[in-house]
Amino acid sequence: MHQLNAGTLLHAALDAAARGWHVFPLRPGSKQPALHGADRCRNTGDCSDGHRKWEQRATTDPRRIVPCWETGAANVAIATGPSGLVVVDLDVAKEKGSSGTPDGVTFFLALCERAGQPWPDTYTVRTPSGGMHLYFTAPPGTHLTNTAGKLAPLVDTRAWGGYVVAAGSLIDSAAYEVTAPWRVAELPAWLRGALAETPKSGAPSAIAPPRNASRRAQVALERERAAIEAAPEGKREETLFKAARSMGRFVAWGDIARHVVEEAFQVAGEAAGLKAYECRSTLRSALNWSIRTARPREAQ
Repeated sequence: MHQLNAGTLLHAALDAAARGWHVFPLRPGSKQPALHGADRCRNTGDCSDGHRKWEQRATTDPRRIVPCWETGAANVAIATGPSGLVVVDLDVAKEKGSSGTPDGVTFFLALCERAGQPWPDTYTVRTPSGGMHLYFTAPPGTHLTNTAGKLAPLVDTRAWGGYVVAAGSLIDSAAYEVTAPWRVAELPAWLRGALAETPKSGAPSAIAPPRNASRRAQVALERERAAIEAAPEGKREETLFKAARSMGRFVAWGDIARHVVEEAFQVAGEAAGLKAYECRSTLRSALNWSIRTARPREAQ
C-alpha cells in the first residue's frame, strides 16, 4: 500500500518532464484532469487568448510544474501527443473469469506472433489494475490518434488527443510502477502499419449446414457465426475468440468436426473485417484451450 505524497508526485512530474514528456495534474488518487473546464474558464493566464484544454496546457517547464503540486498530492498525467509518444495500453478484463479468460497481454502476444516479431523491449509501466503501458516514440511526420480495440480486444493506444497516468501516481493506494526502465523504443513498423489500416467489412457469409453434426451443435454454430458477423469494430476478435471457445466443447464431445467450426468461423471472421491470419491464429488458440479443458458431457 502506498500513501499520497505531494513531494513524491512532484518528483514524478519533474522526472517525466526531464524526459521531454509534457505533464499536467490529475485529481489526487484519480485519472481525471485537475485543470478547469471551459465552463469555468476566466480567460486569464494560459487561457488569456481563449480556453486551453489539458493537451494544450501540458508542459515540460519546471517553473510551471512546481506550482501545480505545491498545493496537494496531484497524480501526474503525460499528454502523449505533445510528448511524441504512442503508448500501447494492455488492459485486463473487467469481469474476472476463469484462468483461460484472455487479457490485453494475451491478445498483444498473439499480435506479435502473427507479425513474426518478439515482444518489444521498451519502457514499460504496470498499472494498478494489473495492466501494462508500453511506451514508444511516435515515428517522425506522423499524427497518430487514440484507438480503442483497433489492434485487438483490450489493446488500446494513446497518442494525439490522449494521455496516460505516469509512474508514481496512485489509484486506490496502488501505484503505477516502472517494470522495464529501458529506453523508449520507436514504434515498430508492424504496429504502425496495423494502426494505419482501415478494416473493411465484407458481405455476409453463406455457410452450408454441417454434416454429421448434432442438432445442438448446429444451432450453436449458427448462433455464434451470426454473432461474429454482427460484431462491431473493436469487438470482432474478442467475439471470434469467445465463439470458438464456446464451440470447443462440442468438438471435444464428437458432436461436430473441428474443421467444420474452423471453416465456418474463418469465413465469418473475414466477412466481419478481420484478416485471414488473425482468424486462423485466434481460432487455433481458442479451440485448443477449449478442447483441452472441456468437461465431460455428463458433467454439464
